[in-house]
Amino acid sequence: MTDSKRMGSVAYATRDKDYFEKRGLTRYAGIWQLWALGVGAVISGHFSGWNFGFMTGGWGGMLVAGAIIGVMYLGLVFSIAEMSPALPHTGAAYSFARTSMGPWGGFVTGLFENVEYVLTPAVIVTFISGYFGSITGIDPALYPILWIVFYAIFLALNIYGVALSFKVTLVVTLISLAVLVVFWISAITHMDFGRWALNIGAGPDGKPVELPEGNGSWFPFGFSGVLATLPFAVWLFLAIEQLPLAAEESVDPKRDMPRGIILGFGTLLVSAFMIVLLNPSVAGIGSFALGTSLEPLLDGFRAIYGDSGAVVLGIVALTGLIASFHTILYAQGRQIFSLSRAGYFPSGLSVTHPKYKTPHVAMVTGALVGLAVMLIIWFANGGGGTGETQLGDDIIGTVLLNMAVFGAMLSYIMQALSFILLRRNQPQIERPFKSPLGIGGAVVTIVIAAVTLGYQMQDPNFFKGVIWVVLWCAVGVAYFAVIGRSKLILSPEEEFALEHQKA
Repeated sequence: MTDSKRMGSVAYATRDKDYFEKRGLTRYAGIWQLWALGVGAVISGHFSGWNFGFMTGGWGGMLVAGAIIGVMYLGLVFSIAEMSPALPHTGAAYSFARTSMGPWGGFVTGLFENVEYVLTPAVIVTFISGYFGSITGIDPALYPILWIVFYAIFLALNIYGVALSFKVTLVVTLISLAVLVVFWISAITHMDFGRWALNIGAGPDGKPVELPEGNGSWFPFGFSGVLATLPFAVWLFLAIEQLPLAAEESVDPKRDMPRGIILGFGTLLVSAFMIVLLNPSVAGIGSFALGTSLEPLLDGFRAIYGDSGAVVLGIVALTGLIASFHTILYAQGRQIFSLSRAGYFPSGLSVTHPKYKTPHVAMVTGALVGLAVMLIIWFANGGGGTGETQLGDDIIGTVLLNMAVFGAMLSYIMQALSFILLRRNQPQIERPFKSPLGIGGAVVTIVIAAVTLGYQMQDPNFFKGVIWVVLWCAVGVAYFAVIGRSKLILSPEEEFALEHQKA
């Protein structure tokens, strides 16, 4: 049933047909389902989070930072569009790094990405509970119950079949985009760019101050303000890279994967520009107020339509958060599934549901880990009883958000490096799509990701998240060194890597 053979520093166990039958996935997704998966994962970043960059860079700083981050993601997206159909496996980033850098490189990349996909849903569900709490007036002390309820609902939708999961993804993504389009159209007739978008200035101490008459500088904090805004601009595109995790559930990944991710990125690029331009330009709001808002889109709707429809508008504004929560839960499950199927994580995590053929064990386990981290931080800070401010500052701003973004930036660097190494060392691999930006585009992605990481670490609060991410990775590497490297399994990703490795 099982044979073991050593290759270098690792040992592989071959499994019989029954092992992979218990870990089977179902092909369903076409180009539009893949497009929705990519756009839906990101769209919550257009509803909230990005706007905090106004306080570090002003409107012009936010615009230029968004453009720089857009260039970073352009290089990343084209690199992934080439690698994903060439290596059409669920492992995605881990698979790319495994083929280009060996099992250690694949595992470390998988750990970085694991941090992002386990903690990003936790970040989003805190935004959801904040929105829901402001609509209903629920006591913030009860927010953990909301987290559990939302996790349970959307885990169920993800577990009960890939068809249902993708249908929900497509519907909520389309609704989210429709909400944004309605806002853009409404905002155009209520905008006063100079008066409101440019109402941030630098005070004598260098801190942002509100300009009562607006018409301030595009760059009140200079170029250093632009660079300091890069981490916030990431939220306009974060998680588009998850799309290749659906490779083994795509009907034709070699054709549809590049099209889906490029089309999705184009959609997000247009949406990002429109929201950065219009949201702060609406009369009565302005960049200064939005710079500390937890619900910038809802603030925009209120300024246009008044407070009478606040409840309805709040429910509508939740759709973007729900879209991203649902789709990143999908990615979380596939990412854990792929590492488990190959033996990097305990193989029991990759068992799929016998009827629905979804990685239910991986999804539930990832959700429980995310919830556990949230609850530990929540109760370590007194249970969050002081309400929305403590929720935003202690849980999102200083810990979970930074941990997720830290993992993402490191995984981007590793994926771009994988692209470069695959281009140089394995040109024989069939590439149905080739990046028009080539190695240069991947190098630019690495440089911008590294600079963004550097500016994130200038925030003293960021080190709280860094410490936990480093600890998690250290534990993972120790496990792999002592146990995991002797328990690898010849999964599709591993077989492909071994077949194409250099002699």
